[in-house]
Amino acid sequence: MNAIVITQPGGPEVLQPQQKPRPEPAPHEVLIRVQAAGINRPDVLLRQGKYGGAEDVTGLVPGLELAGTVEACGTAVTRWQPGDAVCALLTAGAYADYAVVDARHCLPVPEGWTMTEAASLPETVFTVWHNVFQRGQLQPGETLLVHGGSSGIGITAIQLAAALGSQVVATAGSAEKCRACEELGATRCINYKEQDFEAALRDTGADVILDMIGGDYTPKNLNLLRDDGRLVFINAMRGAKAEFNALEIMRRRLSITGSTLRPRSAEFKAALAAEVEQHVWPLLAAGKFRPVIYRTFPLAEAAAAHQLMESSEHIGKIVLMCY
Repeated sequence: MNAIVITQPGGPEVLQPQQKPRPEPAPHEVLIRVQAAGINRPDVLLRQGKYGGAEDVTGLVPGLELAGTVEACGTAVTRWQPGDAVCALLTAGAYADYAVVDARHCLPVPEGWTMTEAASLPETVFTVWHNVFQRGQLQPGETLLVHGGSSGIGITAIQLAAALGSQVVATAGSAEKCRACEELGATRCINYKEQDFEAALRDTGADVILDMIGGDYTPKNLNLLRDDGRLVFINAMRGAKAEFNALEIMRRRLSITGSTLRPRSAEFKAALAAEVEQHVWPLLAAGKFRPVIYRTFPLAEAAAAHQLMESSEHIGKIVLMCY
């Protein structure tokens, strides 16, 4: 089968097409004929050898999310049958013609969604649901601040929070990106290249902040949190270290948390998939969440797709077409 392989840790050019044996499903897995695979920021970190601890990524097929058709089922699989249209979360392997996936980590392609659109869902929806709603405990009527509002994570967080009754404010890096965030449900979006977001949002504040930036954003985020507020990290693109006043954390009862999804156990991801299907899939069916696909690339052009991801020019998702 055709696959994209990380030939060594490095830049986008290390992503090379190769022929690989078609995988066979274990008893608890399904074999999926991949039609589309979403590109995510963790894919870039994985390619660079900076995600997943000290893992050797040489020879690895990247890709954390896909959509396609079930080709074969392991002997212990009961829910799915060959021909079923599914999208799925993986630890790796989506940049290929075929991939094997834990059957519990698959969800049905939402009605009316294309495979391209469905491939944009699993990594971002699972990440947002866990971090904003499980760890951050965002409630209806509360305010969520989303940094990187025009990213795949950002467009997902904005839409889900707005659909579930929360106010959303965001930051993004251009007027065009800010308009996109507001069209998706943010009541306000700050262009961080033109305004200091802390000053701009001082009178608004937030109950939950979803942050992928870190570094010097951290004390600003903490200053913006209301009493009992929650700061949730999912990345630290501007640095993992920051200084803050611990006494203020205590006085205002603030919580700082965060997570990475890929290293979590198969059991955890199965439980998360079930909760996502229960709470998020009805919103998709009701049209309260819409896909935002910025650009698609053929599988063989994965390196170019990663270059675009690293440029941060995109609004929404970048997707590889695998057929």
